[in-house]
Amino acid sequence: MNFLLDTHSFIWFIEDNPSLSAQARIIIEEPSNDLLLSIASVWEMAIKVSLGKLQIRQSFDRFIPDQLMLNNINLLDITISHTLHIATLPFHHRDPFDRLLIAQSLIEGIPLISIDTLFDTYGVSRLW
Repeated sequence: MNFLLDTHSFIWFIEDNPSLSAQARIIIEEPSNDLLLSIASVWEMAIKVSLGKLQIRQSFDRFIPDQLMLNNINLLDITISHTLHIATLPFHHRDPFDRLLIAQSLIEGIPLISIDTLFDTYGVSRLW
């Protein structure tokens, strides 16, 4: 089954952060699951690294490819249908990255692994 990782879920899994729920960890570690990380999350992390709001143990240009390969995570591209769907979403959530993840989850029919309960107001299949 496919699962879309929210940015924090990806980071918390990589860092072995106890904030990641047990259910989320089980889903992520299940070898038969196909994990996806949105290009939007990579973009969000790049911004946070450049602002000093996200610290990682290696250069960002190595971090993403290495972690994707090590953890068998694929990238989910941003399509025109994803961006067009954003225009139809109510503004329960104001974060542009999260709004794109919501649109991707809805358009692709992929459950989203996230702690963010605001996603529930959009009918996203959120797991935590």
